[in-house]
Amino acid sequence: MRKFVTSALLSTLLVSITTTTHTLAQEKPLVQPAPAPLVSTYSIVAYDSATGRFGAAVQSHWFKVADVIWAEPGVGAVATQSLADFRYGPLGLQMMRMGKSASEALDGIIASDPQSRVRQVAMVNKNSVAAHTGSHCIDEAGDQTGTTPDGIIYSVQANLMRNATVWPAMAEAFENAEGDLAERMMIALEAAEAEGGDIRGRQSAALLVVRAETTGQSWRDNVFEVRVDDSPEPLKELRRLLAISRAYEEMNRGDELIAENKLDEAGAAYARAAELSPGNVEILFWHAVTLAGADQLDRALPIFKEVFAADTSWRELIPRLAKAELLPDDEKMIKRILRE
Repeated sequence: MRKFVTSALLSTLLVSITTTTHTLAQEKPLVQPAPAPLVSTYSIVAYDSATGRFGAAVQSHWFKVADVIWAEPGVGAVATQSLADFRYGPLGLQMMRMGKSASEALDGIIASDPQSRVRQVAMVNKNSVAAHTGSHCIDEAGDQTGTTPDGIIYSVQANLMRNATVWPAMAEAFENAEGDLAERMMIALEAAEAEGGDIRGRQSAALLVVRAETTGQSWRDNVFEVRVDDSPEPLKELRRLLAISRAYEEMNRGDELIAENKLDEAGAAYARAAELSPGNVEILFWHAVTLAGADQLDRALPIFKEVFAADTSWRELIPRLAKAELLPDDEKMIKRILRE
C-alpha cells in the first residue's frame, strides 16, 4: 500500500464500522478530528467489468494530489478530497475487502466522522458506486455517479470549481469516451479543465489503474501509476507520462515475444513503443540488445546504428553488457555492433 495507517488504528475503526450506521451515529465518533489539508479538486473513480480493472484519477491546485486516490485489485477504488481525511482511503478499501458495498463502506465511515460536512469522497467496487459531498464543501461542489453505455461504473466529484458544470462535463466526457480505462479517465480530467476546472488554477495530477486480481506482488499490481506533483500544466504532463508508461508496457511485451521467438510480433510491439515515446533512445537500445541476444544480430545492427548516432555513450555499454551476460560473450558479435 502506498500510504501508511497503523494496524491499531485500522483495527479500532473497523470494529466500530461493522456496527450499523444508525448506531454509529449515536456513539462516540470513530474518526477523531484530524488535520485536514485543503485538497480541493476534481477526480474520478471507476470500475471496468470487461477487464476487471479499477481506476482513479485526479487534478488539483494542490501539491502532490496523488495522495488522495487509492485502488486495490479485486477490491475497489477511493478518492477523498475537499478538507481531506486520508484515512478514508485505506478504511474504504478494507471495508470493501470485507464484503461491504461501496455505499455501506462510505455510509459507515461518514456516519462516524464528526467532520463529514467538509468531506468529499467517492468509492466504487465491483457492483456499486457511492459518493458524498458534504454541505460545507466549498462551492462550486458536487458529484455525479453513472454507468457508461458499455457498463463501466463511475463517480465524478469536484469542489472549489470555477463553474457548477465541471463535474457534469466530466461525466458526459467519460461516458462518450473511447479507449481503455486510463484513456477515458484522462479524457474526463481534460473535460473538467476545459469547463473551467479549479478556480485557483492547477498544480498536480495523478492517475492510477490496477489489475483485475492481485499478483501477490504489490509492485506489479499497478497497470498505470503516473503522477505529476508540481507543474504549471499538470494534465499535459500527465498525458505525456501516460504515453511513456504505455511505451514501456509495449517494450516489455516485445521482450516477452522475443523469448517466445515471435519476432514479427515483437518487432510490432517495439515499433508501438517507439511511436508512443518518440526520441526515446533507451527503448531503441534495449530493443536492439534483445534482438542481438536472440541471435537476430542483422535485425539489431540498424537499430544500434540509430542509437549510436543519437548518443555515443550507448556504445560504451556494449562490452559492459557482455561482461554482465546481458549480451553473448562473443567477441565477433561485439566488434560488429561497435563498428556501427
